[in-house]
Amino acid sequence: MDALPYIKHFSKKTIVIKYGGSAQADPILKEKFAQDIVLLYLVGIKPVIIHGGGKKINDFLDKLEIKSKFVDGLRVTNEDVMEVVEMVLGGSINKEITNLLNHHGAKAIGMTGKDASFIEAKALDKQKYGLVGEITHINHHVIEELIAEKFIPVIAPIASGGVNHPGFNINADLAASKIAVSLNAEKIIFLTDTLGILDKNRELLTTLDKEEIKELRDDGVISGGMIPKTNACLDALEGGVGSAHIIDGRVEHSILLEIFTKDGIGTKIR
Repeated sequence: MDALPYIKHFSKKTIVIKYGGSAQADPILKEKFAQDIVLLYLVGIKPVIIHGGGKKINDFLDKLEIKSKFVDGLRVTNEDVMEVVEMVLGGSINKEITNLLNHHGAKAIGMTGKDASFIEAKALDKQKYGLVGEITHINHHVIEELIAEKFIPVIAPIASGGVNHPGFNINADLAASKIAVSLNAEKIIFLTDTLGILDKNRELLTTLDKEEIKELRDDGVISGGMIPKTNACLDALEGGVGSAHIIDGRVEHSILLEIFTKDGIGTKIR
């Protein structure tokens, strides 16, 4: 009954979820994630999933003895690395998520930004990052048509670079943010391996705004991998998304707890 007001409010609204971290690797958490998404779907909410897959990409690169490095938190991507990125993200991971959702009773469809060229990009800095892309256009009608046909889109963050181009590797947080803006989503939720955004005493901050995030960055409290996540949150909010959430994907049913309870479990950015 506590959840009922939230179900009524968010019914028929689009919620974009960036799926990664332990929630994407632990077998039990995978099942709980799928159950959460199917419940959202069955009560009339329109979930859109964007996923990463860095650990599995690393494993495949190691097996193939292809060297890869990171600069500024981004994987430098040459053509050999790009081939593996597309194989892992657009192939095994994407289809695993899609199959899991279908098994639990949803109607999911997997895709990359190359499908119908619905995500287009240009090189972020070819000399520095290689085939890491910066999104230039999202054809949101492709996703909206799938949603209208009752599909759950499961999207791998690979963008089209044009004819005879190997494509671009896109940061999954950034891709989720851009897709959420293009769909005028009600919420964007990032699943992470932390409680949310923590203060200097390692206590959870349940709500923040843009100015508070800037102060935490200046003080060095927000650092490392949390910087691109907070950037993605702020970009989404500035683009018209209703709210952004960073939550702990290691908690079973974390998505439902964040959406359907008063207090939630992570950090909500206003």
